Amino acid sequence: MMLKRITIDPAICTGKPCIRGLRFPVARLLGLLAAGETREDILATYPYLEAEDIDEALHYAAMLAEDETISAV
Repeated sequence: MMLKRITIDPAICTGKPCIRGLRFPVARLLGLLAAGETREDILATYPYLEAEDIDEALHYAAMLAEDETISAV
């Protein structure tokens, strides 16, 4: 799947993955979700975000998790 809503531009947020070229890093969105914010709260607080942005951020995180290996101690 090609990601259409996650952009990486060295001129925006020092090249961190962002939502649709906005200065809104994917990590920030994922952090809000991890902290317990609901999709509805996020969309109300940040009206320039769309439900599809949240879906794609979660998909992006899942793809990254597939590539990572954590060694047991």
